[in-house]
Order: sequence, then structure tokens, then C-alpha cells
Amino acid sequence: MRRVLVALMLAALVSGGAVAAAFKASEPLLVVRTAVEPADVIVVLGGDGPARAWQAAGLYRQGVAPKVLVTGFGDCQDIRRYMMDEGVPGEAIQTECTSRSTWENAVFSAPLLATMGARRAILVTSWFHTRRALACFRQVVPQVEWMSVPVERGESYRKMLSNHHGLSVLAEYVKIGWYAARYGVAAF
Repeated sequence: MRRVLVALMLAALVSGGAVAAAFKASEPLLVVRTAVEPADVIVVLGGDGPARAWQAAGLYRQGVAPKVLVTGFGDCQDIRRYMMDEGVPGEAIQTECTSRSTWENAVFSAPLLATMGARRAILVTSWFHTRRALACFRQVVPQVEWMSVPVERGESYRKMLSNHHGLSVLAEYVKIGWYAARYGVAAF
């Protein structure tokens, strides 16, 4: 029995060390920030709606792009409303509310971006999601020059370990691997 307890404790330490390493490496591995230059459209991915809406609205108010495309099932209309509450005119915001994954965000946004005549776009999503999201959009819509302005991390890694954000960060590593295998998305 003692050996089993020691083995379990060692496994917990190793996995705890792996989790700590994954969090420590998340900034350089998962985050892509680019310079912000004038664009044709700001593309906001669904999920974590208020924070992403606030970030995109700030870019719009700065005059970075005249149009916004909100993409994603579930909260796209909420994000649109949040942005309007932040001063973005409703006529500047187009929505795509059927996509249920990052891959579908890109695929379903492609024809809308073509209709808009987009040549340069800024992608807004959570900090840990930027690398995979940017890789998807670059692969699906290569004719558009993509920039990335993430919603920055608002809490310590220690705090994230105790809430859903921590699981989201850890899941992102798995999702990058899955997207590489499933869709051929080369995030690195």
C-alpha cells in the first residue's frame, strides 16, 4: 500500500510539474501578437464575448478598421451588442453565427470576407488561442494579410489553475495537435 501511495504522489508531482511547465511556456508558445496597422476588417471570434468585444471595439474606435465581423455560434449577437454598447455602429458589424469551432470560424468567414473585399484583417481572440486561430485563418483565407491583437491575460497563472481559464489554456495544446492532424494546420 505504501508503494502505491508513493507512486501516486510521484505521479502527482510529475503531472503538476507538467502543468506548471505548460503554463510557463504558454506565453511564448501559444500567443501571437503582431503590429497593428490599418486594416479592412476586424474579425472577432466568439467565446469570452465581453473581453473580445471590448478589445475589438477599442480597435474600431481607434480607426484601425471600418468594419467588424463577429464569428461564432452562441454569443455572436451578444458580442455585437457589447460592441454597440462600446460605441461601434451596428451597420459596421456583420455577424456569422453558425460556426462551432475555430476551423469553422475561418471557413464560414471566408466568403463574407471576400464579399467585403478584405485584403488586411485583424483577428481578435483570447491570448492563448491566437496561434491556432491565426493559423486557421491564414490557411483558409490566405489572400488576406492577417494581424493578431489578443485579449491579454487578466489573471495570474496561479488563479487560472483554479478556474475554467486554466483548463482552456491546457486544452489549447491538445487542440493545436488535433488541428494539425485533422486539418493540416501548421501552428508552429
